[in-house]
Amino acid sequence: MPPEPNNMDNEAVQPIAGASDARAARTGKVIRIGLLVVAAGLVCVFAAAFWINPYAPDGTPRTMATHTQLGMPPCNFVVMTSKPCPACGMTTSFALLVRGDVLASMRANWAGTIIAVLWAFTLVWAVASGIAGRTLFIPRGRGELVLTLTVGVVLALVLMRWVGVLISG
Repeated sequence: MPPEPNNMDNEAVQPIAGASDARAARTGKVIRIGLLVVAAGLVCVFAAAFWINPYAPDGTPRTMATHTQLGMPPCNFVVMTSKPCPACGMTTSFALLVRGDVLASMRANWAGTIIAVLWAFTLVWAVASGIAGRTLFIPRGRGELVLTLTVGVVLALVLMRWVGVLISG
């Protein structure tokens, strides 16, 4: 005759009621806080862009070095090589774009202009997702893929722009 099943074994297999709910609530809270921190960081970036003056005293748009208004030193790459680094003009492009001077922003650093637009959408998305408590428009389990692809595309654009600047003189 086979042994009778032990009720203790069956209880050990059963999930604890509410454990997954608590974990989901905690994860939702972490995601919400993380998204709102991202949004706050982007607000700071755009606030700095509004604060910086991207125009020369004669009113012409600058093309680079406006980051020095934030107390940062001049670009070491430019100082050492007399050539712009991949990020040269990016702060200026942000500052020009927030003032609606799109063409001057593109001249300063077109990759920076694209990044500024992407970050503006990201700011709105992060606030909306933070309010919703979940990442909107990103399928569950695909966040890392979306982030990796986005960073890869942005890096490729920045490097393409830099190669073009180096080749053109």
